[in-house]
Amino acid sequence: QVQLVESGGGLVQPGGSLRLSCAASGRIFSINAMGWFRQAPGKQRELVASITSGGSTNYADSVKGRFTISRDNANNTVSLQMNSLKPEDTAVYYCNAAIRREFWLRPYDYWGQGTQVTVSS
Repeated sequence: QVQLVESGGGLVQPGGSLRLSCAASGRIFSINAMGWFRQAPGKQRELVASITSGGSTNYADSVKGRFTISRDNANNTVSLQMNSLKPEDTAVYYCNAAIRREFWLRPYDYWGQGTQVTVSS
Protein backbone atom coordinates (compact mmCIF):
# COMPACT_ATOMS: atom_id res chain seq x y z
CA GLN A 1 0.00 0.00 0.00
CA VAL A 2 1.04 3.58 -0.62
CA GLN A 3 -0.08 6.48 1.53
CA LEU A 4 0.27 10.23 1.25
CA VAL A 5 -0.03 12.03 4.57
CA GLU A 6 -0.38 15.80 4.66
CA SER A 7 0.23 18.25 7.48
CA GLY A 8 0.41 21.97 8.05
CA GLY A 9 -3.01 23.36 7.28
CA GLY A 10 -4.86 25.76 9.53
CA LEU A 11 -6.29 29.24 10.01
CA VAL A 12 -4.21 32.25 9.07
CA GLN A 13 -4.88 35.95 8.62
CA PRO A 14 -4.64 37.59 5.18
CA GLY A 15 -1.03 38.31 4.36
CA GLY A 16 0.18 35.47 6.54
CA SER A 17 2.09 32.31 5.69
CA LEU A 18 1.61 28.57 6.01
CA ARG A 19 3.71 25.60 5.00
CA LEU A 20 2.12 22.36 3.88
CA SER A 21 4.03 19.10 3.87
CA CYS A 22 3.24 15.69 2.41
CA ALA A 23 5.06 12.43 2.96
CA ALA A 24 4.67 9.36 0.78
CA SER A 25 5.17 5.98 2.40
CA GLY A 26 4.75 2.32 1.58
CA ARG A 27 6.04 0.21 -1.27
CA ILE A 28 7.56 2.81 -3.64
CA PHE A 29 9.96 2.17 -6.52
CA SER A 30 9.97 5.74 -7.81
CA ILE A 31 7.94 8.93 -7.80
CA ASN A 32 7.45 11.01 -10.91
CA ALA A 33 5.65 14.34 -10.55
CA MET A 34 4.36 15.52 -7.18
CA GLY A 35 1.99 18.36 -6.66
CA TRP A 36 -0.65 20.21 -4.71
CA PHE A 37 -4.25 20.72 -5.74
CA ARG A 38 -6.99 22.60 -3.95
CA GLN A 39 -10.75 22.60 -3.91
CA ALA A 40 -12.86 25.44 -2.57
CA PRO A 41 -16.55 24.96 -1.72
CA GLY A 42 -18.64 24.80 -4.85
CA LYS A 43 -15.62 24.79 -7.15
CA GLN A 44 -13.69 22.18 -9.06
CA ARG A 45 -10.39 20.85 -7.84
CA GLU A 46 -7.55 22.83 -9.40
CA LEU A 47 -3.81 22.45 -9.72
CA VAL A 48 -1.86 24.79 -7.46
CA ALA A 49 1.71 23.71 -8.14
CA SER A 50 3.65 20.70 -9.35
CA ILE A 51 7.26 19.58 -9.41
CA THR A 52 8.99 16.86 -11.41
CA SER A 53 11.57 14.46 -10.04
CA GLY A 54 14.19 16.66 -11.66
CA GLY A 55 12.94 19.77 -9.91
CA SER A 56 11.05 21.54 -12.71
CA THR A 57 8.11 23.45 -11.30
CA ASN A 58 4.76 24.68 -12.55
CA TYR A 59 2.39 27.08 -10.80
CA ALA A 60 -1.15 28.29 -11.25
CA ASP A 61 -1.16 31.93 -12.29
CA SER A 62 -3.08 32.85 -9.14
CA VAL A 63 -0.23 31.73 -6.85
CA LYS A 64 2.88 32.66 -8.85
CA GLY A 65 5.27 34.73 -6.79
CA ARG A 66 3.53 33.79 -3.54
CA PHE A 67 3.78 29.99 -3.30
CA THR A 68 6.87 27.82 -3.62
CA ILE A 69 6.84 24.07 -4.11
CA SER A 70 9.80 21.87 -3.19
CA ARG A 71 10.53 18.19 -2.76
CA ASP A 72 12.98 15.91 -1.04
CA ASN A 73 13.48 12.87 -3.25
CA ALA A 74 15.45 10.98 -0.63
CA ASN A 75 12.56 11.16 1.83
CA ASN A 76 9.65 11.11 -0.65
CA THR A 77 8.25 14.40 0.58
CA VAL A 78 6.83 17.48 -1.07
CA SER A 79 6.16 20.84 0.55
CA LEU A 80 4.29 23.99 -0.35
CA GLN A 81 5.36 27.27 1.20
CA MET A 82 2.47 29.71 0.97
CA ASN A 83 3.16 33.40 1.57
CA SER A 84 1.01 36.51 1.24
CA LEU A 85 -2.10 34.41 1.66
CA LYS A 86 -5.43 35.79 0.48
CA PRO A 87 -8.99 34.86 1.45
CA GLU A 88 -9.43 33.35 -2.01
CA ASP A 89 -6.72 30.80 -1.15
CA THR A 90 -9.15 29.23 1.30
CA ALA A 91 -9.69 25.61 0.29
CA VAL A 92 -8.94 22.02 1.08
CA TYR A 93 -5.44 21.30 -0.22
CA TYR A 94 -4.60 17.85 -1.54
CA CYS A 95 -1.20 16.32 -2.10
CA ASN A 96 -0.78 14.29 -5.29
CA ALA A 97 1.99 12.01 -6.51
CA ALA A 98 2.52 9.79 -9.54
CA ILE A 99 4.06 6.72 -7.96
CA ARG A 100 5.53 3.62 -9.53
CA ARG A 101 5.32 0.79 -7.02
CA GLU A 102 7.48 -1.62 -9.01
CA PHE A 103 9.75 -0.99 -11.96
CA TRP A 104 7.47 -2.95 -14.29
CA LEU A 105 4.33 -1.04 -13.29
CA ARG A 106 3.09 2.21 -14.77
CA PRO A 107 2.90 5.25 -12.46
CA TYR A 108 -0.39 5.62 -10.65
CA ASP A 109 -1.88 8.76 -9.15
CA TYR A 110 -2.16 8.78 -5.36
CA TRP A 111 -3.89 11.41 -3.25
CA GLY A 112 -3.64 12.59 0.30
CA GLN A 113 -6.66 12.99 2.54
CA GLY A 114 -6.66 16.77 2.26
CA THR A 115 -5.87 19.53 4.71
CA GLN A 116 -7.97 22.65 5.30
CA VAL A 117 -6.44 26.06 4.74
CA THR A 118 -8.55 29.01 5.85
CA VAL A 119 -7.46 32.59 5.27
CA SER A 120 -9.60 34.96 7.27
CA SER A 121 -9.35 37.89 9.62
